[in-house]
Amino acid sequence: MAKYKRILVTGGAGFIGANFVRYVIEEHPEVFVTVLDKLTYAGNINNLIDLPESRFKLVIGDIVDAELVDQLVAETDAIVHYAAESHNDNSLSDPAPFIHTNLMGTFNLIEAARKHDVRFHHVSTDEVYGDLPLRKDLPGRGEGEGEKFTPTTRYNPSSPYSATKAGSDMLVKAWIRSFGLKATLSNTSNNYGPYQHIEKFIPRQVTNVLSGVKPKLYGNGENVRDWIHTYDHATGVWAILEKGQIGKTYLLGANGEKDNVTVLKTILDQMGCDSDYFEFVNDRPGHDLRYAIDASETRRELGWQPKYNDFENGLAKTIKWYEENKDWWIQEKRDVELKYASINR
Repeated sequence: MAKYKRILVTGGAGFIGANFVRYVIEEHPEVFVTVLDKLTYAGNINNLIDLPESRFKLVIGDIVDAELVDQLVAETDAIVHYAAESHNDNSLSDPAPFIHTNLMGTFNLIEAARKHDVRFHHVSTDEVYGDLPLRKDLPGRGEGEGEKFTPTTRYNPSSPYSATKAGSDMLVKAWIRSFGLKATLSNTSNNYGPYQHIEKFIPRQVTNVLSGVKPKLYGNGENVRDWIHTYDHATGVWAILEKGQIGKTYLLGANGEKDNVTVLKTILDQMGCDSDYFEFVNDRPGHDLRYAIDASETRRELGWQPKYNDFENGLAKTIKWYEENKDWWIQEKRDVELKYASINR
């Protein structure tokens, strides 16, 4: 039986949050989930529309609304905090929303959790650590020998997005130490899977191919990301919520290091396209070289194991989801491409 029966999930209409909500409802029938989501461009009510009303409630609101947050936290046993502005390119063009949501919103949540003595789990990113040297044994060779992020890696954020996530991590850690907040943290690598906003790397490339648009790749494509299927992220967060040590940071990764050009060529291959059916574009400012998560401590302590250890298999299922759910993304695709076209004029 689940330790917590009433869970508040912030950002639960977004990609990673919605997959967590779906996991909880499908696998833990004794748990009732309340989602608090502002439904910005990254939140999509259609991610949750088919969930049973007896198990789930959606509250449309902002985590910066302290009064609303306090009301919801008073009615819950635990908070899982996904809500964040999270797109690097957007943070470079306008950092203000990232300061507003990622810092002030987290502050409101931990203050409410402290007031009502509610268990709190903070979901963060490996981008707070900056980047690592490229590995010699991967395409996209560099001088690194395979170093990975660990829970003791020094923070070194590169963008306004990652800086605000680092700041929110530090707020949670300070509230644990100063006020006894019953909290844990997790930093995860790049997620992929169903319901991901098509601005993100994998769904944008997939939907480009499905739309007859040649994919584009930043720089030389050698930047490396450590991919984890969003289902595995969900099971990892649940394990931390149920069994994690208060005050501890856990890393969640699935040993899925791939450079971007390899990921794109795998997508093209699985979708029946030539491997050179893409074009390079100018790199974005501050583009981190490589992320890599060492999740061995999390696995040993919590007994958590990712299901999707085969990236190609998980990717094939993800592509199939986008192929079968064009109604979910087609209008959003038009809006995103119009936005990028206006930026690139």
